[in-house]
Amino acid sequence: MSGGRYQDKEGRWAWRLTGFITLCVYIFMFAPIIATVVLSFNASMFGGFPLTGFSLQWYGKLLSNEQVLAAFRTSLWIALVTAAVTTLLGIITAFALVRFEFPGKATFGTLVILPALVPETILGVGLLVLIKAVDQPRSLGLLLLGHIMLALPYVVLITQARMVGIRRTYEEAALSLGASRLSSFREITLPLLIPAVVASALLAFTISFDNTSASLFWRPAGVETMPTQILSMLKISISPEINALGTVMIVVTVGIPLVGGLILQSLTRLRKRVDAKGNA
Repeated sequence: MSGGRYQDKEGRWAWRLTGFITLCVYIFMFAPIIATVVLSFNASMFGGFPLTGFSLQWYGKLLSNEQVLAAFRTSLWIALVTAAVTTLLGIITAFALVRFEFPGKATFGTLVILPALVPETILGVGLLVLIKAVDQPRSLGLLLLGHIMLALPYVVLITQARMVGIRRTYEEAALSLGASRLSSFREITLPLLIPAVVASALLAFTISFDNTSASLFWRPAGVETMPTQILSMLKISISPEINALGTVMIVVTVGIPLVGGLILQSLTRLRKRVDAKGNA
């Protein structure tokens, strides 16, 4: 009896210790982010606590900083194109890997997800050495291709996981009723893939927009993305303007997936209500 009480007490202490360590990890991860957001509204030009007042002046300076605006436009354009291209390629690749058998299928699947297994720094240095070896100057197109290569594995994995859960019987039923394979995919498979398509597109956008290490190696001279612009500003001085820029990055990279998830949930609920009314 006493042994059981001792084990219960030991188990409670183990859970408390685990919870305490988890709390410390979360504080270590999110405390700098919270401090950056709070200091971006500080009226003083010297970042630090306690705050001297509330002000939006640093966000106003961002809107008048042409270098920051140019970097934002570049990152936004690259991220949008990356999301569109990787989503299209990811759907095609996942459909081929799940629905068809062909020689070298396992090798092809491994090559597709390989960029996700290699650290970005190593991949960036390796491709930079290759570009130099073939005497190919760095360009915006190569930077875009690099972002597509980095984001594509995640899109394929997400879409493939969803594709596995879609039964073949739906497509086979459409084919047996005279629909072409393209029509079957467009009318049956693609609507069922919409949650994975939206999730993978948002993830690809976030990966591209927030990429730092690879962009440092692949960007052409004179072109800055948002992360590299932050790094270049940090080399000069630590200004509250950087806190405002970091807050904008946090809002974009965290807010867009959250808003997309909420919209997707709303659309899913609306579709279920429409289907329920139709069945009734």
